[in-house]
Amino acid sequence: MKTTNHDLAPKKIDPRGLPQRFWMLLYGVAVVFLGSCSLVPAKTFETRQSDTQAPKTTEPNQPNPGIVPPPILSSSEDPNFVVKVVQQVGPAVVRIDSSRTITSRVPDEFNDPFFRRFFGDATPRPRQRVERGSGSGFIINSSGQIVTNSHVVDGADRVTVTLKDGRTFDGKVLGEDPVTDVAAIKIDANNLPTLSVGNSDALQPGESVIAIGNPLGLNNTVTSGIISATGRSSSDIGASDKRVDYIQTDAAINPGNSGGPLLNIRGQVIAMNTAIIRGAQGLGFAIPINTVQKIAQQLIATGKVDHPYLGVQMVTLTPENKERIKNIAGDRLNITADDGVLLVEIVPRSPASVAGLRVGDVIKSINSQPVTKIEEVQKLVENSKIGTKLPIQVERNGQIVQLGIQPAALPARREG
Repeated sequence: MKTTNHDLAPKKIDPRGLPQRFWMLLYGVAVVFLGSCSLVPAKTFETRQSDTQAPKTTEPNQPNPGIVPPPILSSSEDPNFVVKVVQQVGPAVVRIDSSRTITSRVPDEFNDPFFRRFFGDATPRPRQRVERGSGSGFIINSSGQIVTNSHVVDGADRVTVTLKDGRTFDGKVLGEDPVTDVAAIKIDANNLPTLSVGNSDALQPGESVIAIGNPLGLNNTVTSGIISATGRSSSDIGASDKRVDYIQTDAAINPGNSGGPLLNIRGQVIAMNTAIIRGAQGLGFAIPINTVQKIAQQLIATGKVDHPYLGVQMVTLTPENKERIKNIAGDRLNITADDGVLLVEIVPRSPASVAGLRVGDVIKSINSQPVTKIEEVQKLVENSKIGTKLPIQVERNGQIVQLGIQPAALPARREG
C-alpha cells in the first residue's frame, strides 16, 4: 500500500454520526472484584533466598528444558504439604477492615431561596452513612509493610489490620493504584512474619496452589487447587479498565479473599487473589506477584504509580467484529483492514487526539512492533515512557499513515 503522512487529507470520519459508544455492543462479561461487593526506596519484599530458586535439574524428555516446574503433590511424597505451608506462612496473612463515610447530596433545588421561603427548616439536610468492608492482605516487610487490593481500601477513612495472633493495628494507606488494583499499607509494628516471594513468570498450568484469606468474614480460611491458566488478559475476564495479565485458578476464592496470597507448594506467594467471574465456579483470578512487587515498590516510594495514557477506546478487529461494526456504522466507517486494532473512540484533547488519530483508524504497529490485538497495544503502551514520542502506524481508508504520539500520565480517577 502507498505510504503517506498524517498531513494527507483522507475521507473524514465524523464520530458524532455514530451510535454512542457502539463498541460496547461487542463485549459482555461480568467480573466481580472480591471485596467490591462489601466496600466498595528501601528493600520492600523480604525474601528467603534459599527458597526462591527453582530446582536446577531437569527431567529427560522435557518439552522445554528452559522452564523447570516445581515438584507437585505426586513428587512431594507428602499428602499433608498444605498443612505445612499454612503453618509456615499463615501468620503473615492478615485481615483488613475498612470503612468510609458517604455523605448524601442535597439537590440544588432545595437551596433555592424560593423553596426555603416555603419549607424553611424542613429543607432536607445532607445525610451520612458509613460503609464497611473487609478483605485480606499479606506482610511483605517485617517492619509492617502490607500489600492488598486497591478496591479493599479505596476511599477508606479508616483501615484496621488484624494479625493471626489477634493483635490489631491502625493501618496507613501508603498508596493505591486502581489500574492494577494494588495497594500498600503500613502498620506500626516490627519483627513481623513475612512471606517468601516466588517467580510468577515461571508458572505453568497444572501446578498446585493454596489460597489463604478471610472470605465472607471467615478468618484464616484455606483452600487449594491448581493453576488453570496464565496470561489471562484483563479483557478476557471483562475488566478492560485494568492493565494486568491474570493467573487463573480453581482454588475456591470468594468476596473477602481480595488481597490475600496465592501460594505454591513451597509456601512462596506467586499471586494476589483479586476477582471471580460472576455465576461461575472454579474461575478465580489473581495478580502475578512480579506485578504486585513492581507496583508496591513504587507506591511505597512515591505514593502513586504513573501509567502511560493515549486516550483511545479500541477493539480487536476480527471478521465477526468487522461485520458487526459495518451493520451498526454503515458507510460512516470505511474499514478496509482485515486485522489490527480498531479505534472506536478518541478522547478530546488527549495525546491520541493531539497526534491526529481518528475513529476508524486501525493500528498496525507501535514502535515498529506489529499488533493484532488490544492486549498487545496495551502492553506496548504500558511499557512506553511518558513524554517520549511513540511511533505508531495506522491504516486509514486503505492507506498507511505514520504518526508520532506522546503518551501522557493516565488521569487520576475521580469518583462521581
